[in-house]
Amino acid sequence: MIIVGTAGWSLPRSARSEFADSGTHLSRYSRVLHGTEINSSFARSHSTETYAKWARSTPRGFRFAVKMNQAITHDARLKKARKPLEQFLTEVAGLGSKLGPLLVQLPPSLEFDSRVARTFFDLIRQLHAGAIVCEPRHASWFTPKANNLLIEHHIGRVAADPTSLDVASEPGGWLGPGCSRRSKAGSTTVRNSNIEIQTAVYYRLHGTPRRYWSVYTPDQIERWARRLLALPRGSQTWCIFDNTAGGGALENALQMADRIHLVGRF
Repeated sequence: MIIVGTAGWSLPRSARSEFADSGTHLSRYSRVLHGTEINSSFARSHSTETYAKWARSTPRGFRFAVKMNQAITHDARLKKARKPLEQFLTEVAGLGSKLGPLLVQLPPSLEFDSRVARTFFDLIRQLHAGAIVCEPRHASWFTPKANNLLIEHHIGRVAADPTSLDVASEPGGWLGPGCSRRSKAGSTTVRNSNIEIQTAVYYRLHGTPRRYWSVYTPDQIERWARRLLALPRGSQTWCIFDNTAGGGALENALQMADRIHLVGRF
């Protein structure tokens, strides 16, 4: 299953001809694309009812990824996060069965600290069995030790573009049963094996070379599509275009969806 979408569901004027004329932007968007990433949740809280309203306005198979609130990732920096995390999880529960992965984007200055990371991931796995993906942005997170910790907790590492680290452009961490990668440090023991942990392989394409502004060319879309299609069929794969500043995200998402549809995978 491959879900292609954008960060948010704004419909730039240049792309509106691809969507129905009636309804909210979200309802129109969801008739064409199968998922979206909620970014506004990073800066502010939304009520459970707001999430429920969004869920009700979309088709049955639609899914929402939700970016974790900055109070947890940037302000608390993963420490003493139980109270804001419980609030966040209570809010997003309004999406019900339409809740997709939780996106834990870390600040670029946050170095990997195994004690802090383990405490936080232990906590979130006590509270949530759904898919979780992490987008670290400090080089210290791209090591065998950090990767193994993500695997232990069934948490995927986001594949991001652009990035200064080649490894960061490939998904890592937990990639699902039968397709998790062993690091050079060896295999790991999966935690929480007594519950069913949902899995997601997650790509966030921010725009190259100018982050948030650049529009991907057809050749670039083709290269990313080949990566998505090469993944094991058992994984749920997300491809989110975050190059929204110039309105290119929606155009690129439609191009990607068309490319994948041509080979019968969308």
